Amino acid sequence: MSLPSLGWNDAFAAHFSTFSASGLLAARVAVQHKHHYRLLTAVGELDGSCTGRLLHATHDRSLLPVAGDWVAVQPRTSESIADIHAVLPRSTAFVRRAAGPRSEPQVLAANIDTVLLVMALDGNFNLRRLERLLAVTWESGAAPVVVLNKLDLCADPAAARAEVARHAPGAEVLLVSALHETGCDALAPHLAPGRTVAVLGSSGVGKSTLVNRLFGADRQLTGARRDDNSLGRHTTVSRELIPLPCGALILDTPGLREVGMWDVSEGIDETFSDLAALAASCRFSDCTHRGEPGCAVRSALASGDLDAGRLHAWNKLRREQEWLDRRENHQAAAATKRTMKARNMAMRRHTRLFGEP
Repeated sequence: MSLPSLGWNDAFAAHFSTFSASGLLAARVAVQHKHHYRLLTAVGELDGSCTGRLLHATHDRSLLPVAGDWVAVQPRTSESIADIHAVLPRSTAFVRRAAGPRSEPQVLAANIDTVLLVMALDGNFNLRRLERLLAVTWESGAAPVVVLNKLDLCADPAAARAEVARHAPGAEVLLVSALHETGCDALAPHLAPGRTVAVLGSSGVGKSTLVNRLFGADRQLTGARRDDNSLGRHTTVSRELIPLPCGALILDTPGLREVGMWDVSEGIDETFSDLAALAASCRFSDCTHRGEPGCAVRSALASGDLDAGRLHAWNKLRREQEWLDRRENHQAAAATKRTMKARNMAMRRHTRLFGEP
């Protein structure tokens, strides 16, 4: 495969110039398994691992390679193995808060052009989850496209599409049935050669079935939906960048059990651009939309032009982001305090042993 067919462009070439002069090879991460990777290059596939220097020099773990990243590698002689020396700057990055008690970012994928947000028109239909995914996607820099799958299970797909469109301003909304191959042609404009598309959505929405249809074969294993609760089995176990016959590249991902936000203030504004526009018309710039006079948001709510659930979701996501900002600042302050304490203890030990410096 040529580098352009893998998504290479002039911007990546400019960043790679210094590595090229050192004799390194450009490669794109197809699959990540901790610090071991499968790489796509112009000379074929390679197995890669980060050098010790890269691992020790990268204090922010979110800057280590993930699926979709471009990296500078040195192939080993007579082996299909390469050492990863550096990660090129990302054009986009899909980031969420890592699952668990610690507050830290987790990069799911990099250098994605378009994100297909798949939601099923069955018991999995959830506008609140979609709004969270939209906020994270807009923040990533990629363009979101909402794919409403399993239209054959919906009594009124057109009404569902209209409802979703009201909650996803600025995003294209498509109706498909991946199982029956209905509506999949509408995805063609987003699958141009060299373009990279990610597929995101919760378990059971039909992501792997959709990837199979786009690939033209059972490239991903699929599992039956559990009819009792519309949840599917986890059928994709790792993020994988897959070249499609049409020339695009698609990144399938495991179902997202938790969509923890990470610094998505701009993404929230984009997702709720209708509410942001209303808030800009309020009499007071610091309006909390809880009863102040001249509040355009409350007026729209009273007239029925604004859905109460959407207002609640907007406030909830903003409060979550504010909490995360406070927690991040607290953790940064605590880390600084620990560093200063360690330095003071070292200075006291030095004074006891050697006297005043």
